[in-house]
Amino acid sequence: MDLHTAGHRRGVVCAPHASAVETGRQILAEGGNAIEAMLAMAASIAAVYPHMNHIGGDGFWMIRERSGRVRAIMAAGPSAQQARPELYRDYEAIPPRGPLAALTVPGAVGGWMIALDAAKVAGGKMPLALLLAPAVAQARSGYAVTRSQERLTLESFEALESAPGFAKTFLVDGRVPAIGTVLKQEALAATLEQLAHAGLRDFYRGDIGREMAADLERIGSPPTRADLERYRATTAEPLRIELPSGTIYNTDAPTQGVVSLMILALFERLGVKEADGFDHIHCLVEATKRALRVRDRVVTDPNHLPHALSRVLDDRFIAGEAMKIDRRKASPWPVSAGAGDTIWMGAADSSGVVVSYIQSLYWEFGSGCVLPRTGVLMQNRGASFSLGAGTLNRLAPGRLPFHTLNPALAVLKDGRIMAYGTMGGDGQPQTQAALFTRHVQFREPLLEAIDQPRWVLGRTWGAPETALRMEARFDGNLIDHLLSAGHDVDVLPDDYSDVMGHAGAALLHKDGTCEAAHDPRADGGAAGV
Repeated sequence: MDLHTAGHRRGVVCAPHASAVETGRQILAEGGNAIEAMLAMAASIAAVYPHMNHIGGDGFWMIRERSGRVRAIMAAGPSAQQARPELYRDYEAIPPRGPLAALTVPGAVGGWMIALDAAKVAGGKMPLALLLAPAVAQARSGYAVTRSQERLTLESFEALESAPGFAKTFLVDGRVPAIGTVLKQEALAATLEQLAHAGLRDFYRGDIGREMAADLERIGSPPTRADLERYRATTAEPLRIELPSGTIYNTDAPTQGVVSLMILALFERLGVKEADGFDHIHCLVEATKRALRVRDRVVTDPNHLPHALSRVLDDRFIAGEAMKIDRRKASPWPVSAGAGDTIWMGAADSSGVVVSYIQSLYWEFGSGCVLPRTGVLMQNRGASFSLGAGTLNRLAPGRLPFHTLNPALAVLKDGRIMAYGTMGGDGQPQTQAALFTRHVQFREPLLEAIDQPRWVLGRTWGAPETALRMEARFDGNLIDHLLSAGHDVDVLPDDYSDVMGHAGAALLHKDGTCEAAHDPRADGGAAGV
């Protein structure tokens, strides 16, 4: 599978798994638009990359329409009505695995519903059955276990093996399947087939919703059929900033999209002139610290925000935060709370539609609970809620959890439109910033900007890390300079590490041609027609 593709006249796609890439390419080749390609990829990636995402998770879309309008689809599921702090009175925190971790409604399919309507408005004519057919076949015939699935299953085996349905679906004779082992998700295939026949609403308000609710009750998870029936994804105006290079968009609360925008706005204020040296990395790291501190003070369910997040993107606020950054010295850094396992995918077509999409279970395999009648793997996004009184993201019925997910999109002044993103918890805004500054600001070729060694500050995969972790390919003199400036640097043993996320980008050029690239750290690539 190619990591980079350019010059295509109809469209391009990129994704972290080769089968999802081929699914998207096929839809484009058959005349589908970028939104239709992304819908097919969203189903496909759940069938072949289940440790990173599933239809029991949430999703966020950023769509640039042919008219030039940019809109977000917010498909985050709220906590169940039974998910009250009293339910967890025997726990100091919400368990991250098992039935009590599966406390929020899966939102992703609700987002697919809105995206399907948007695809039709954009001229799409493909029936839902055709869009879901590749995923049905992949789930039924099976997929080969990847390196990352084997590693993450091994690392989380003790926590996951007892989750209802996990061993039957994702283990072989009670053991972690080796790389290349073929696993099938036959119940998921039947669910996707039913959705293709009955429509996506069936997931919440039809036979599938009824069966999901019965299984959730049986295993002792809080969501009920009433919770599923009342769920609706929404559309929203995205957050935005204006930079000399163009307009950058990202998702509003409850996501950390504001962090990604703040980092770029702060970095622009600092006036860094060269890529990949001390000034570039130090200033992005320090901007990350400022932005994450703001996030942890204000980002929550949009119905409970202390003020609109656009306030912290105001020029005066950004100028004040930039003044607090020392160009030569690292500021103190506390533990941050983000973690996550996610997929990001991009698509663009020559009609002017560009899509940035992210779909997630939160941690690897989410709650670990697989509902037997439907094959739905339930997320553990609700584990991000707090049980403490007076905390910003305290658990309450019907409340949206905080999301690390944030798909990015840029409308550049040179005429290009770029969808870009990554997985990786707190690392998402940092990798977005590395990719954007390298490619857009410092004009590195797209694949080179993605391939270059990366860094991440804070947590990404659930480990309580606070160090500045860096891939082994960084120059030793640069690392010494960062250490002498006071950064707590941890050089990882790998030249290419999953810790850095799986980044990608899809671009529509001014001349109507399309380009895409994806990360060598993942199992996917890019393709076009």
